[in-house]
Amino acid sequence: MDHKEAYNIVTEFVNNQGLIRHMLAVEAAMRAYARKYGEDQESWGRVGLLHDFDWEIHPTLDKHPMDGAPILRRRGLPEDEICTILSHAAEASGVPRASLRDKALYAVDELTGLIMAAALVRPSKSIYDVEVKSIKNKWKDRAFAGGVNREDIEKGCAALGVDLWEEHVPLVLRAMQEIAADLGLEGVST
Repeated sequence: MDHKEAYNIVTEFVNNQGLIRHMLAVEAAMRAYARKYGEDQESWGRVGLLHDFDWEIHPTLDKHPMDGAPILRRRGLPEDEICTILSHAAEASGVPRASLRDKALYAVDELTGLIMAAALVRPSKSIYDVEVKSIKNKWKDRAFAGGVNREDIEKGCAALGVDLWEEHVPLVLRAMQEIAADLGLEGVST
């Protein structure tokens, strides 16, 4: 399955542009981690892109992503990639985060939401104006992007063996800045 086929699955099942942008952000972050570790960028990116494709049809944690897995099997996604997608909800799916790719997906998923929120509150609405220190300040304010599970991000970093502020946040931020236009975060003119 190539990128276009994976993206077609996303747009077939997802109407919410914000959710599509989230999946694109996770895809970019996963590709960046694949480069860092010398892994297959296509495979890592694909699981990032598809990890929430079924959220609109299965919007509860007892169904997502488990009920989406059969759809991906029928579409030809390799079983190891389906396992990575299932592992991002390990507590519900029972599929442990065993591989480096599994751990990376768990680590980047929530962080992309915090970074997007940090960009959207900038006067420019530009991700290019977001710095690690501004994300760190927003991190401390638990009311900011309150839906972002900061503990999951910390656990993901620990599992990956990366430092949250020295490695993880800068890598994910750069990855997202590289696709700013796709995320609608290039900014507005003032």
